[in-house]
Amino acid sequence: MTDNISKSEATKRIAAIDLGTNSFHAVLVDIYPDGSFRTVNKLKEMVSLAEKGLEDRLSREAMDRGMEALKRIKFLCDSHKVENILAFATSAIREAENGGDFIKEVGENVGIRVRAISGKMEAEMIGLAIKHGIVLSEEMVLMADIGGGSVEFIIGNNKEFIYYNSLKLGVARMTATFIDSDPIKEEDIKKLQNHFKKELNEIIKLAKKHNVKTIIGSSGTMENIGQMVASRKSLTAERSLNELEFSANNFNDLYSGFIKLDRKQRENEKGLEEKRIDIINSGMVLVNFLIDKLSIESIKISEGALREGMILNYIKNKKDQLNLDLVAHFKDPRRRSIYELLRKTNWPEAHSRHVTNFSLQFFDEFKEELSLKESDRELLEYASLMHDIGYYISYRKHHKHALYLIKYSDLLGFKEDEINIMANVSRYHRKSTPHKRHKPYKQLNKKLRKRVKKLSAILRVADGLDRSHYQNVQKLEINNKEETIELLITTHSDPELEIWGTLRKGDLLEKLTGKKLKVFQVFDKK
Repeated sequence: MTDNISKSEATKRIAAIDLGTNSFHAVLVDIYPDGSFRTVNKLKEMVSLAEKGLEDRLSREAMDRGMEALKRIKFLCDSHKVENILAFATSAIREAENGGDFIKEVGENVGIRVRAISGKMEAEMIGLAIKHGIVLSEEMVLMADIGGGSVEFIIGNNKEFIYYNSLKLGVARMTATFIDSDPIKEEDIKKLQNHFKKELNEIIKLAKKHNVKTIIGSSGTMENIGQMVASRKSLTAERSLNELEFSANNFNDLYSGFIKLDRKQRENEKGLEEKRIDIINSGMVLVNFLIDKLSIESIKISEGALREGMILNYIKNKKDQLNLDLVAHFKDPRRRSIYELLRKTNWPEAHSRHVTNFSLQFFDEFKEELSLKESDRELLEYASLMHDIGYYISYRKHHKHALYLIKYSDLLGFKEDEINIMANVSRYHRKSTPHKRHKPYKQLNKKLRKRVKKLSAILRVADGLDRSHYQNVQKLEINNKEETIELLITTHSDPELEIWGTLRKGDLLEKLTGKKLKVFQVFDKK
């Protein structure tokens, strides 16, 4: 028990600060013994270091804004007892003649040691963050982090990056250099497109060679684009943009109307941050250019960016010093983040795995009858593994605590709809069946509610089969007949508690199938 508790306690608390051209982003995280990390707090400060374009020097006003922002971030770090602060400066500070002076002032006046990193290193760390938080396959994709001063491009898949670099194509820089009109005129769009054609020639050739059809975008410009598309197309993005996916046609629908708006009209656009109103158009033109040149089919959003890459890099380099056992590093971010949460909440592993095996056995038996998809199997597996994590808070109402923990634990690699399904299925493993009087269930659309109902029907019966939590049922056979579902169970000892638990929770499955559930003990012939 002591060992379980130690694994759920953080080893170290650190902060990562990305000093960008438009904004400074800080994330405070706890690092755990398995090498995973959990966000404790975040702060974003808009600083607009390049409000007059990226010139050779940072203005005194820009430096003062940056200094004040870092003082607030340092106060947040101190109040959360952060042990180590990582601070990386990017394009604007890296290129400015007086960037060194700013870094020196920050060290003397704020007490934060800032490191100016190369564009190539920045791109690589962004790629690591995206790979950590987004499900990649063998298909090559183009990752693009559109900042104020630069854009980091990475071409890669789940195994390797074949290209990563930083180019001076950021939205603040492009706006100052090429856009003189509002609404943006066609001639300014042409100037931007010609510039992109020249600067992106190598990337376009390589992406075409590897048949890239997907863009994964990170950071503010791409997140704002994702928010605007989600708002217009009623896509679920209430809590998280990570893994938000939309088609190139969805973007084109947004672009065709948005690009004609003037500043006042852009102010009313839902999902667009106020301080991006004046610079967003160059980002829109860039994304449109990439879609056109590469015949892009889909776009995904990653919430992981440079600061998450900084943390991953730190964990990798300090694992021996911190005595970390990197068992959490499943290649698949979905499974990895599920197991990170399970470990943090001291899950009842033997019971949860036993119930999960039953759940998947039921799924395979009733897949066609209940019109379930193969993707539902994975979500049922994870919901079954997590169904009792609410014990971490309290036994009382632990099913509701499980819903909360799953919804608000920033699980990586999942769309928000998928997280909502897993959370609700786990919630309904006991007590009430799904009902619209329950707000989290009512908020789901009709299709999602149907999926929750079917999967929770399975989990309820599977959980009933281990009512004792001692894995009494050694073997389960399912005879799915025309009017009855017969469960034949082989047990270690008396099966009364498991039979009672199963029948008590079988009402929803009976309702969905129109069949009577029966449980029989069978004896091992040995």
